[in-house]
Amino acid sequence: MNIFQMMDFTKFVKWPLFLGLLFVIVGFSACGPEPLDTFDDVQVELTSHRGEVLQFPDAFAGKPVVMGFVYTHCPDICSLVAANVKGVADQLGDEAVYVLVSFDPERDTPEVLANYAAAFNMQDEPFFFLTGDPETVAGFMERMRVRTEISYESTTESGTSVYFMNHSDKIMLLDAKGRLMVEYGGSMTPPAMIVEDFQKL
Repeated sequence: MNIFQMMDFTKFVKWPLFLGLLFVIVGFSACGPEPLDTFDDVQVELTSHRGEVLQFPDAFAGKPVVMGFVYTHCPDICSLVAANVKGVADQLGDEAVYVLVSFDPERDTPEVLANYAAAFNMQDEPFFFLTGDPETVAGFMERMRVRTEISYESTTESGTSVYFMNHSDKIMLLDAKGRLMVEYGGSMTPPAMIVEDFQKL
């Protein structure tokens, strides 16, 4: 009498159910997480705060990307988005590329973005602050599902333009193939959470 006869597993296990469950577990472990978007249709030319002309997403292929969306005149959450991306970089270093794209290209020139990057100590690689021509940026924001709208605009007596924008609050985690894996509330997500998800990739 072998051990299987002694234990008579059929009293305890419904074999079709057991094998089905085993197949599901193995399948999930083998496939890993599914991307939310592949961006196969996206080829956008943008300019960095260092004056580099880059093709997104090809320029970042081969490394995961942590990407946020900002405008430099933002009075509130954009600085938190930038700080959170910097917080992820402080933990991961050059294991990833860190990209912040402006949705205000008429004001956020490469020079303006360079000053903004320096304020966060993000002026050097692997950081990229990106802008482009208004039509390209508008199309890119629509594709990334980043909504923007000027909510207030005025000119002071001295001629200074004052404006505010309503906009999406977003950070994306892309894998090394440029596929969207996770989306976050950009200003409210702790960097440690993004780092944890990054390590699962």
